[in-house]
Amino acid sequence: MPKGSPELTATRKEEIVNACEQLYQTMSFKDITLKEIGAVTSFTRTSIYNYFDTKEEIFLALMQREYERWTAEMEQLAEDNDTMTAETFAAVLGGSLEKHEQLLKLLAMNHYDMEANSRPERLTEFKVAYGASLEAVRRCVQKFFPDRNAEHFLFVFFPFLFGVYPYAVATEKQLRAMEEANLSFRMHSIYELIYSCVCQLLGGAA
Repeated sequence: MPKGSPELTATRKEEIVNACEQLYQTMSFKDITLKEIGAVTSFTRTSIYNYFDTKEEIFLALMQREYERWTAEMEQLAEDNDTMTAETFAAVLGGSLEKHEQLLKLLAMNHYDMEANSRPERLTEFKVAYGASLEAVRRCVQKFFPDRNAEHFLFVFFPFLFGVYPYAVATEKQLRAMEEANLSFRMHSIYELIYSCVCQLLGGAA
């Protein structure tokens, strides 16, 4: 790690993660390289190695940030509300995760690669953020639905999130293939998928 203030280090890391996020809007995970990321930062590509060893570490930091932002929303939800119906909670979760489509995309497509190619300390930092998201959702379920099994909700809901993105987003190539295969399948929005799952888990009207 280069010498410098913690603020400078945090700013540089944030710039690298932002560059990765920008590229991920139009490029695939496999096509994004450290060279590509370095080209859209204000410093040299080799400087990236002062902060991240691999592109997977950068992507993991991006997903960590998404978890942290979503966790903050869930914590605020618990703070601001005393009660909530299953339908309302489902709607709020659906709307929240719809704003974090990138998190769901990373979960569905590149999660294992990111973890496998990151240093243990970076992986631990990520797991702290992931654990905080579990705890924030657990708190909401325990507070709003004390008669429901919060652990069962987490056990079903968090693995479910891995499959949301492919059922909500498809390329033109995928859509054409489904049509040519005579596959009767309607794409659903992230909101619809989350809402239906949460309502079914909590006994609301899906």
